Amino acid sequence: GRERTDMEVSSMDLEQQTMGMFLRWASELDISDSIDSSRFRDSCLGRSLSVAEFPLAGGRGLGAIRELWKGELVLKVPRSALMTTETMTAKDRKLSDAINLHGSLSSTQILSVCLLYEMCKGKSSFWYPYLVHLPRDYDLLATFGEFEKQALQVGDAVWAAEKAIAKSQSEWKDSVTLMKELDLKPKFQTLQAWLWASATISSRTLHIPWDSAGCLCPVGDLFNYDAPGDDSNFSEGPERLTDGGFDEDANAYCLYARRNYQLGEQVLLCYGTYTNLELLEHYGFMLEENSNDKVFIPLETSLYSLASSWPKDSLHIHQDGKPSFALVSTLRLWLIPQSHRDKSVMRLVYAGSQISVKNEIIVMKWLSEKCASVLMDLPTSVLEDTVILHNIDKLQDPKLRLEREEIEAFGNEVCAFLSVNRLWDANGFSGKAIRMMSKWRLSVQWRLRYKRTLAD
Repeated sequence: GRERTDMEVSSMDLEQQTMGMFLRWASELDISDSIDSSRFRDSCLGRSLSVAEFPLAGGRGLGAIRELWKGELVLKVPRSALMTTETMTAKDRKLSDAINLHGSLSSTQILSVCLLYEMCKGKSSFWYPYLVHLPRDYDLLATFGEFEKQALQVGDAVWAAEKAIAKSQSEWKDSVTLMKELDLKPKFQTLQAWLWASATISSRTLHIPWDSAGCLCPVGDLFNYDAPGDDSNFSEGPERLTDGGFDEDANAYCLYARRNYQLGEQVLLCYGTYTNLELLEHYGFMLEENSNDKVFIPLETSLYSLASSWPKDSLHIHQDGKPSFALVSTLRLWLIPQSHRDKSVMRLVYAGSQISVKNEIIVMKWLSEKCASVLMDLPTSVLEDTVILHNIDKLQDPKLRLEREEIEAFGNEVCAFLSVNRLWDANGFSGKAIRMMSKWRLSVQWRLRYKRTLAD
């Protein structure tokens, strides 16, 4: 690997120092990775888990420091240590009184305001050691600019981004009065700050039974996420799957190992069955291999009316390119003449059986032509997107000092991105430019995965 600069080393040292302080603070609050917690320890971890870097799987996460068994408790966080509207208002009368006057705001809006209020306190906040470790930027759809939104290319995805952006803006406008009443510093009242707070809550909260906004769980959110396998999880929470939940008897959030882990392996939490577009919307990342991904293609109205017994979102293509049961069954029926749709045919269709070899060939031919026409209508091909992705990686690599001519050869989309962000004459990219680049990269990655599914 390359040599690290002095600046990087010192920022890593600082990071380790603040992490040490955070784990000590967590230990004082009785957060523990073992059943027999002790307040007189330097760290809340060290019996089951430790903080480690996993460069190929989510970055910083938690690793097993011994063999862990499926179902074993790996982290316990007492109710009083959870960051919820309840725990924050209990510590602050001013906050509590102000919130009581704003009954029309949703529980998520209230939690977002509480988070910004605590951020505004700085070092005097009870949760300061935890707040220091929250990411400063997220890549959820609501944070996308116009360029990144259009780069998704697919109508459904562009619309999902538009909806997420509009929702964030209107929730922020509705909450401004409360933020003013709480005398938040101007920078914490901005749309930018709001996007940060609502993204923190969307991507990091865990489900609790008494507040639909959920809770921020110190140490618990150091776990990286894993998609659920086929052996669906042993504890299904309402909004999302987690490996555990709030335990009334223990009065704590308890997290369990979802499988056996070897020493040194990364211990992962499961977030539930999300498509890649939903992952982008709620968490700000996507999975290259996601067995829960679905690709929707535009279908004729008469086909939808035939499929009325199936939910609309069941008419899709799986990530491996296979059409769903509902889509194949509906197409089998739709592609035979109406006069032939008698009871025996209907029985075959609903049992998931072929009607005839001829019908099956027509269905597969129709599907492949439909996928090909959807691909043809999109502005770029699989090959072009693969090249664009490769070129974005080159732009993001600080070691490559690219000449203007080299960058111009990267093609229209790269040039358009640099023009929109006024980066042609920049000497190196600013933090903001790098952040927008990572959102743009996600758009290209998402649409490429979508196209590969259709091409299969």
